[in-house]
Amino acid sequence: MGDRVSGEQARPLLSRERALILAALLGLCALSWAYLYLASAPAPSMGGMPMASSPAARSAAALGLGFLMWTVMMTGMMLPSAAPMILIFATMSRRCRERGEVFVPTAVFAAGYLLIWAGFGLAAATLDWAFRDGRAASPLAGGLIVLAAGAYQLSPLKSVCLSKCRSPFEFLLFHWREGALGTLRMGIEHGRFCLGCCWLLMALMFVGGAMNLIWPAAIAAFIFVEKVLPKGMATARASGALLIALALALLSEALFAAS
Repeated sequence: MGDRVSGEQARPLLSRERALILAALLGLCALSWAYLYLASAPAPSMGGMPMASSPAARSAAALGLGFLMWTVMMTGMMLPSAAPMILIFATMSRRCRERGEVFVPTAVFAAGYLLIWAGFGLAAATLDWAFRDGRAASPLAGGLIVLAAGAYQLSPLKSVCLSKCRSPFEFLLFHWREGALGTLRMGIEHGRFCLGCCWLLMALMFVGGAMNLIWPAAIAAFIFVEKVLPKGMATARASGALLIALALALLSEALFAAS
């Protein structure tokens, strides 16, 4: 009887903790999109103020700002679809604490995702800085990127990664690790599957320009649908076929214009 009472008493605490974590995730997501909105606004005139002291300094600053922008964008885009997994981890971690087992804050698990997203942000910013300087890809390059994204949507690797993202309980059951370092590793592992689902979809932002917020908003909404809502696998396959058809049209137009 005592165990039953204590369990009933723990439920409001668990619900309150989940609500606080969800509020924190929503707040972080909102801050990310607010930053992207402000960063996409036209830059004000510097009024003759001196810029960085050398071309190398300006180049390093551009790379640093690009890294920040891509990492914040990844956070804003991916956090909504990762939130269910983070909340499930919080529930399981709370129950471990109630049993007197090792307890690790949910923020440690979420940090694993952030490390993966920051790594992708660094790679994307470096490519953007080295080859594009923020401009949209050429029609031919854009068509090839869309074709690659469509083919990847139909690939076995995409299916494996998406199945891991759509089965959070199964992942935690078979990959649970104790301690702060083990929890961080879990976040990194699941973050890798998270990125494995979406990295070529993220590359579509090179087609239209990363600072056009319509692209990241649309891709983020699609990622949420295929990861969280029913029929996600079928959605991914259908999108692959549509992207391939779009890519063929873009490539045909680019080749026709070049001839």
